[in-house]
Amino acid sequence: MDYRPEVITRFSALYAASRDGFRKESPELLNRHREGAYSDFIRLGIPDRKNEAYRYTNLEKYLSHDYQGYYLPVEEDFREAEKFHCEVQDLDVWNMVLLNGFFPHGDKGLIMLPGGIWVGSLRAAVKQFPAMVEKHYNRYVDNETDGLVPLNTALASDGLFIYAPRNTVYTKPIQIVNLLHSEKDIFVQDRNLIVVEEGAQLNLLVCDHALSPQHFLTNTVTEVFVNRNARFEIVRVQNQHNNSAKLTHTFIHQERDSFASSNNITLHGGLVRNATWHLLEGENAETHSFGLFLADKHQHVASFVKIDHAAPHCNSTQLFKGVLDDNASGAFNGRIMVRQIAQGTNAYQSNNNILLSEEARMDTKPQLEIFADDVKCSHGATVGQLDENALFYLRSRGIDAREARLMLMFGFAHDVIQNIPIEALRDRIDTLVMQRLRGELSRCASCAIQCN
Repeated sequence: MDYRPEVITRFSALYAASRDGFRKESPELLNRHREGAYSDFIRLGIPDRKNEAYRYTNLEKYLSHDYQGYYLPVEEDFREAEKFHCEVQDLDVWNMVLLNGFFPHGDKGLIMLPGGIWVGSLRAAVKQFPAMVEKHYNRYVDNETDGLVPLNTALASDGLFIYAPRNTVYTKPIQIVNLLHSEKDIFVQDRNLIVVEEGAQLNLLVCDHALSPQHFLTNTVTEVFVNRNARFEIVRVQNQHNNSAKLTHTFIHQERDSFASSNNITLHGGLVRNATWHLLEGENAETHSFGLFLADKHQHVASFVKIDHAAPHCNSTQLFKGVLDDNASGAFNGRIMVRQIAQGTNAYQSNNNILLSEEARMDTKPQLEIFADDVKCSHGATVGQLDENALFYLRSRGIDAREARLMLMFGFAHDVIQNIPIEALRDRIDTLVMQRLRGELSRCASCAIQCN
């Protein structure tokens, strides 16, 4: 059965019913993109397994659910959401909470942090920095291959805006806590825009949590512009329950001599798909894309990564790992594109996965497309059990079988965790991963929902 026409009809009805609401609440600069994006969505439709990027990910269960209409939070909702406290001890960050994709008090303007970095609601940014938003908004997204991206442009009304002016540095990471909380099943669309100007540095931590047991489908689009000699790092920690589906689309555009790093740590979620596009459009740019997921029960976690080397002498790394148990499934689709102009490219890609049960499944597809001559590119993927030789070595040193397996799995996962630049968060993720591997976390942290 082809579920797509029914889903398209449902989202079309949602768009028609909500159009007046979000047009009223949103600035004209955002509204002017909606009709064209909606037409792109209708043209592209909902991605299914005929779409190579979704070949191993079935969205039907979550997209076919009957979600409620357009959501507008009220002040009382935000007061409840702001009671949430992060469990990471000694985490020295500037913290902000978003509820169901909306920034609290979004019409009250942006906040300037020490050092001159601006943070706040995308709607407020349109009023305060209209020329900048117009220059960057909807410029870096791919509207030609995935209908969920223009669907976000058509429906999103708010999200996060961060602007790091030239040579600004904020010594603390900025932590964004994305909370899902509702008495109804809702479809959340948030749109984020991050601009890091020449010579600026920005370190961002994004934490995803669900506080109520309802069904949630979150479709997030984030655009990041990293200018010359700028540095941008983002860590995303996903810790939601099994009734939630999280689809992220992150587009990182880099100019010359810039540095960017993306790290997705997925601890819990019914369906999680993280898609990241890195465009290296300036010479000597460097980018790193990391990912780690732990999945059990019937969870599915997918990673899609495309790194486009569009300028000479750029470096890139992809390192993704997964640990799957029970009936969990995972997918990795990683692509390195080296254009003809991109001589002197150095690109590395690795995807490694461990299956802890006979029912767990992992599909991996590393890809290289090279049109330049002077390059160093490598890729590899593995799917298998724990190394029996390594187990034997540990057992021979007096370590019991269960502890030896845990040590190997933890070491396997730590290769990704060690790339988290925030020490307190790195230590906390180490602890959570070990608890997860021991079976001590049957539910997501800070969540009262038992995930069956």
